[in-house]
Amino acid sequence: MQDASGHSGTMNSALRGTCPGKPSRKPPRTALRTRELDPDLRPPPLRAALHRGEHQAALLRLLDWLADAAGDFLALAVPVDCVCCGAEDRTLCPSCAGRVRHLTRRPFRAEAGAPALMDVTGTPLLPVVAAGVYRDELAQALLSFKRHGQYQLRRCLGGALAGALRAAAQGDHGLLLVPVPTSTGGYLKRGFSPVHLLLKEASRQLPGLDVADVLDRAPGRGRLSAGVNSGQARQRTSAGQKGLGRGARAQRVRGSMRTRRGSRPEVAGQPVLIVDDVLTTGSTLGEAARALHHAGARVRGAVVLAATRPPDAQDPAPAPAGAV
Repeated sequence: MQDASGHSGTMNSALRGTCPGKPSRKPPRTALRTRELDPDLRPPPLRAALHRGEHQAALLRLLDWLADAAGDFLALAVPVDCVCCGAEDRTLCPSCAGRVRHLTRRPFRAEAGAPALMDVTGTPLLPVVAAGVYRDELAQALLSFKRHGQYQLRRCLGGALAGALRAAAQGDHGLLLVPVPTSTGGYLKRGFSPVHLLLKEASRQLPGLDVADVLDRAPGRGRLSAGVNSGQARQRTSAGQKGLGRGARAQRVRGSMRTRRGSRPEVAGQPVLIVDDVLTTGSTLGEAARALHHAGARVRGAVVLAATRPPDAQDPAPAPAGAV
């Protein structure tokens, strides 16, 4: 049959893109809309939006959800800022936490920058491994942890200390970790011992390394001599050891540590690593080593979270195998 224009129905069907005798099949509207959308504008699948893998156990997923919800609630109830950059809602924002990890990714030997740990010939008296240099985000985070009680930072800083302990131990699982005791004034001011908290967090990541809390402060020892001006002595004592020279530091800590009563059998003949937070002149570590040697311990070295260095010093070399 021909239509009014004289063309057959077959031709009309071909022009319409259909076969004769069959109804036309139009694509669904949803398919047309999908093709019309720009690929970059299409929403990703739900699983692709996840930032980390989900736990298989329902209880672990619930705990993760509760932890995230608690963090969001605390951010609303008690607003906090990043201790390094001032970003909101986190004590240490992800960017600054990454910077701390970057600064502590390569533990290094640090005793060369501590005059009290080197003899006149340049031979190390006590090898020390540091997680990083005391600067930038690492210094700011450690100061906030110690002075302002930012306990949330212990996980990040404890992980950095664990890396330095791992580099120093080099697989030796028979070492005892001995923390340097905090001063009485520092403990009364802060209400906690920073070294003990950091070491507790680090020891969780290092199975096989035991902590032996055997050092204590000797009462009435480690004071500045009477020859120092009383006003300067009070000012320096209240500010800790910052601002003291090498001789004053050594004089202040001399005889200030001892092993606790009854703890000598625990360390006698045992290899130990001394743990502290910051290395400056090395006087504190030297005094701790003296007290442990007196108790019969075999001091293999020391590990610190951060080490200071002169401004013109070169970049520190990484800790070699068998660092201590």
